[in-house]
Amino acid sequence: MTSSSESAGKPRAFRSSIVHCLHAPGARGADGIPAGVEYFADGVLVVQNGHVLEVGPADALLARLGDLEVLDHRGRLIVPGFVDAHIHSPQVDVIASHGTQLLDWLERYTFPAEQSFADLEHARETSRFFLDELLRNGTTTAAVFGTVHRQSVDALLELAQARRMRLIAGKALMDRNAPAALTDTAESGESETRALIERWQGCDRLSVAITPRFAITSTPAQLESAGRLAREFPEVYIQTHVAENHAEIAAVRELFPDSRSYLDVYDRVGLLRERALYGHCVHLDAVDRRRMADTGAAAVHCPTSNLFLGSGLFDFDAADASDMPVCVGSDVGGGTSYSMLRTLAEAYKIAQLNGRSLGAFDLLYLGTLAGAEALQVADRIGRFIPGAEADFNIVDWSCTPVLLRRSAVAQTIEEKLFALVMLGDDRAISACHVLGENLLFPRTDR
Repeated sequence: MTSSSESAGKPRAFRSSIVHCLHAPGARGADGIPAGVEYFADGVLVVQNGHVLEVGPADALLARLGDLEVLDHRGRLIVPGFVDAHIHSPQVDVIASHGTQLLDWLERYTFPAEQSFADLEHARETSRFFLDELLRNGTTTAAVFGTVHRQSVDALLELAQARRMRLIAGKALMDRNAPAALTDTAESGESETRALIERWQGCDRLSVAITPRFAITSTPAQLESAGRLAREFPEVYIQTHVAENHAEIAAVRELFPDSRSYLDVYDRVGLLRERALYGHCVHLDAVDRRRMADTGAAAVHCPTSNLFLGSGLFDFDAADASDMPVCVGSDVGGGTSYSMLRTLAEAYKIAQLNGRSLGAFDLLYLGTLAGAEALQVADRIGRFIPGAEADFNIVDWSCTPVLLRRSAVAQTIEEKLFALVMLGDDRAISACHVLGENLLFPRTDR
């Protein structure tokens, strides 16, 4: 529950070690901290009315601010809330389904599970679990795929609104190559997406995404319809999948023989722009990456899913060379963990296999501010700047014996943060604040 001082609009100070990124990490300073990273060994995050008032060293701020409520979390770490830029709420019950690759996995597990979302009560119950699991793992912002049923998105957004989360969601558009119970038409998909936009776009912290599942399950007419919506509503998001798996790419080539590449299928209908989120991007070529960069579309790297489904290894160096925006997503249920700590740990390992070593601050940036930038909301989330929404996590170094022991011998915050990413999971999140209110523990007013 919100404290009396918060409800009265009085500022509160959260005292702890604090680290966040003001921009992508740059060259290291004399203290070893990269440009763009701000670290306070003993810091204070001041929150008022759900927003950041200021952040800085505890001694200086507390002396200047005078009498205010101080919540003492010294010995822990405050980081911004995590941003999951690609996840499927209907796949709660198929996570960790054994051992196939993408197209067979969809047919065997995902499509049967998604048909049950025609039942509104099932959609609501699953959405409650899904959102609580995000919060338990410290994820305060997410871009979410619903099913083809509009009501699955309505249910999800209603529950997210009650939690005051920042959430983007869309109704899956699929008018071919899927079970009849999961297909719409170009016309019905457009009208239902339009209805979601009219109801939810800009409502509190909620947004809608135009969501063709992937090119295989949408006819040219449906993709053109999605492009029309994208032009009519530039403020909404676009989310889909691209270049995840070799068999998928081959199928797209057969369905769209006139397109230069898988990405070009979307480009031809106007679906590449800012606020467009493209899941996976494992097998893009240099032309595609450059086109992503030129249009402002973001690649969402989904490491646990790419490893679990055997899809391939994302190339960070090639992405950097093209200036393609990159953030990360869990891709549950193809992904195997809701935890962004686990997701970032696997991103590190994939980069290692490609000869790239991501540092602790690079990983922090990927899990927080990079997602905010891809979503075009870096003025509101992902870092602790004055006026930003107060979404943040309090991390407990003692959550497991291994992390506690490893942290105790760490010589720098970089070493300690890296150990957290490699060894941490949901147990490390001792509190998850949304607009200044801790929502980690289950509430009873649902």
